[in-house]
Amino acid sequence: MSPSPSPQCVAVLGASHKPERYSNQAIRLLLEHGHRVVPVHPRLDMAEGLPVVPSLEAISEPVDTLTLYVGPERSATLVDAIVRLRPGRVIFNPGTENPTLEARLDAAGIPHERACTLVLLRTGQF
Repeated sequence: MSPSPSPQCVAVLGASHKPERYSNQAIRLLLEHGHRVVPVHPRLDMAEGLPVVPSLEAISEPVDTLTLYVGPERSATLVDAIVRLRPGRVIFNPGTENPTLEARLDAAGIPHERACTLVLLRTGQF
């Protein structure tokens, strides 16, 4: 795969070290496309050789894209942290849709889309 034209800082909320998980596949594909990846998970130390941060608050750099791999019940507890992070956009992968969070993102002027990070990367739409 060729790197994307402009590498982004991408936070993967719900990161996994298990290769069969979509969040892990996203980490690998994002790296292949030349993006800087910040995996986020409260109980994981490493994912695909990258250090995992325990929370959104632990991210110390601007985030271009936040891609969600947690269900709406989990993201409901993170609405304020996501808005404070002020990512350039939020991707709601299938199964992560959360109308309450989407409304808060709209109110904060943070773009979001319901899409699949893997498909966006593979089709050059990321």
